[in-house]
Amino acid sequence: MIKPGRPVKDISIKKDSTIQNIFDEMSKAGGFESRNLVEGLDILYTMISDKKCLKFLSFVAAITSTGLRGIITDMIKNKMFDVVITTCGALDHDIARYFSNYLEGAFTLDDNELADQHIHRLGNVLVPMESYGPIIEEKMQAFLEKAYKDGKKEMSTSDITKMIGENLGEGSFLYWAYKNNIPVVVPGIIDGAVGSQIWLFTQKHSDFKLNVAADGDLLSGLIFKAEKSGALMIGGGISKHHTLWWNQYRDGLDYAVYITTAHEFDGSSSGALVREAISWGKVTQKAMQTTINAEATTILPFLYSALLSKLK
Repeated sequence: MIKPGRPVKDISIKKDSTIQNIFDEMSKAGGFESRNLVEGLDILYTMISDKKCLKFLSFVAAITSTGLRGIITDMIKNKMFDVVITTCGALDHDIARYFSNYLEGAFTLDDNELADQHIHRLGNVLVPMESYGPIIEEKMQAFLEKAYKDGKKEMSTSDITKMIGENLGEGSFLYWAYKNNIPVVVPGIIDGAVGSQIWLFTQKHSDFKLNVAADGDLLSGLIFKAEKSGALMIGGGISKHHTLWWNQYRDGLDYAVYITTAHEFDGSSSGALVREAISWGKVTQKAMQTTINAEATTILPFLYSALLSKLK
């Protein structure tokens, strides 16, 4: 027999309401996505406060082309997570934006005209050609050459990201991952500008090897020792799936928060709700878990602000 929950209460926001007050109000509002958002906050708070939990952060590259890179950087700087899993584009954007600038644009701009002006469009973010490919090529070849001369003839993706972070500064999420000894794993690293530069480097140095399997050694060493595990997954694709995949080897995540705009009706990994992963053993049956159906750059600043307030 279904047991109904609490009565639905109207949200009341006053001029002196704090972010925590607003989340408290939403927790009593009954629906719709606000409940998932409040649950996400509670799960993240519990997960980050749990000293026995191995904490994963996964995210897609596109968000690092926006100002949300600042929150990603801040979470890593504050050591909220122990492992990061992302895609190659996140490395591309971190390097490009550290040494140059992206610009505000619009979804409605003429792409033929942009191509004539040598400007790439990423949604409503504009990426001048000189701010992307040439910079990444110059920097990656220099970083790899230095590592090679230091005797590094074989590197995993976590070695590559550590190397990049070592050569950047405080505005970079890779820098703070390097500084705080937080491994950043990129299972699809060849699919991007940084990956292309690694391949190009091997054409000139045939004895240099990219060892992706070594990242499995790193992840297995962490997963098999973890008493508990949890993840904040921002966006889907390979970064989300790799996080879930490795956690099946310890019977699944104990905490899971997923932010997505994808739909589940097409059967995609990106659209799959967190609870679908329970059937695969990638999330435990008793896990604290929720899927927040929202666009990350809209929702994460509020969620992170509320989390910082709650952690205080």
